[in-house]
Amino acid sequence: MGPLPAWARVGFDPPGQKVRQVHGSRGQILGVVFADPLRAPAKRGYGNKILWLAAPVAPTARPAESPTNGDLLIDASLIGSAMRVRRIVPGGPGPSLVDMPRAGCWRFDLSWDGHQDAVLLPYSSP
Repeated sequence: MGPLPAWARVGFDPPGQKVRQVHGSRGQILGVVFADPLRAPAKRGYGNKILWLAAPVAPTARPAESPTNGDLLIDASLIGSAMRVRRIVPGGPGPSLVDMPRAGCWRFDLSWDGHQDAVLLPYSSP
């Protein structure tokens, strides 16, 4: 919880409000987490909404391992297990509903438009 970085505040009113957020390990992306908590599996009528925002300047940018055709690819793995799933946010970083099949801590390896980053997100049981 905290104020978003200045570059990510467009559209938030008041701009310095505290919001749930997760930052990419490389500083190239952040996710504004609207669901509190994220739930897995998602309950009917409950949205695991995450707004993905790409940093305007990514000094540590490295080419993505595979082309993304403009979409945001989320290769998610449940920490401590062999479970892996892929989610796609059409059009790249932006609003999304990201549901996972089981509760636990998930590592999201994110790739889009020639960039890569990773975040850790906890999902709770309904």
